[in-house]
Amino acid sequence: MSARALRIALIVLTSAGLGIAGYLTYVHYAGLTPVCGISHGCETVQTSRYASLLHTPVALLGLITYTFVFATSFSRGERAMLSAFAMAVTAFAFSVYLTSRELFTIHAICSWCVSSAIIFTLLAIITTMRLMTRHPAVAVLPNHAG
Repeated sequence: MSARALRIALIVLTSAGLGIAGYLTYVHYAGLTPVCGISHGCETVQTSRYASLLHTPVALLGLITYTFVFATSFSRGERAMLSAFAMAVTAFAFSVYLTSRELFTIHAICSWCVSSAIIFTLLAIITTMRLMTRHPAVAVLPNHAG
């Protein structure tokens, strides 16, 4: 995949993530019940104790992360790519944790949260690919024939 295609994919995915996280952040601060398309567990998940981290809504943390990764997608600099990678992989790991809480602790599924987890998974993959295409030698270990 070309560098341009990876950048476009980042922009598209982060835009979708911004929409989801923006909506859930708005719902949180407006005190509304989220519209839940496929499942009926969005309100249960959004009002659980796992919906906040250090008194900050998880949706707001997602909004900040999506904004940051979106901004880095316009840069070709090494630091921007590494930062986007670190943020995306961290968000992916946190999404895995939150999804496990939905399944095994809360016993409810939020379709918005699952969508965001899928986006963070794809962002982790794409930011990894972006780094690997920039530094292809990193992706291949040297052959040390003895």
